[in-house]
Amino acid sequence: MTKLYFVRHGKTEWNLESRYQGAGGDSPLLPQSYEEMNLLGKHLAKVVFNHIYASPIKRARVTATTINRKLKKHPQISLLSRLEEFHLGKMEGMKFADVERQYPKDFDNFRNHPDLYDPTSIGGESYADVIKRMTPAIINIVQNNPNANVLIVSHGAALNAEMNALLGVPLADLRKRGGLANTSTTILESQDLGKSFQLIDWNDTSYLNRKLDETDLV
Repeated sequence: MTKLYFVRHGKTEWNLESRYQGAGGDSPLLPQSYEEMNLLGKHLAKVVFNHIYASPIKRARVTATTINRKLKKHPQISLLSRLEEFHLGKMEGMKFADVERQYPKDFDNFRNHPDLYDPTSIGGESYADVIKRMTPAIINIVQNNPNANVLIVSHGAALNAEMNALLGVPLADLRKRGGLANTSTTILESQDLGKSFQLIDWNDTSYLNRKLDETDLV
């Protein structure tokens, strides 16, 4: 059995400002985020990880290295471009309210109707595109780490889409489980080398010791 600990990166300035932050944008992590990443590292300290995989985007890369420092054993970190956030095209860096005003259909479909989201006009990736690039990476990770614990640090929207897809959720329903908070942990396991996955825990933030607000969730 392989147990996958999926972590969304720490909170950034653009997260706080409710701006779209995809693969083409990367704002600084907030000072409080380093404290929260350390709390997560302490929370996971008793888990022996065989490997850490992370998106190469700085906010995810720093989150992975910060957590790793708090672990009792410090596994190798590999950076995989397939774990990057959605490519958001023209929405990149825009405030949510401005996107809703300028691209109302794309805004609504991205948030509420993954099966209808067509980013052709704004130059981004669809949900199907993201799942198609992420799934082979996750399957490869499972097959390279049989009977082990693995930490995967990535991004909110991409992780939400991919994890639900791994669990067999239809495209239209990918958003129905709810969002992922910054520095949250979701655990999936596979007992058959990636042929199927089971959900163990979704969006755990109990170790952060604070109440979440709307800018925390994606």
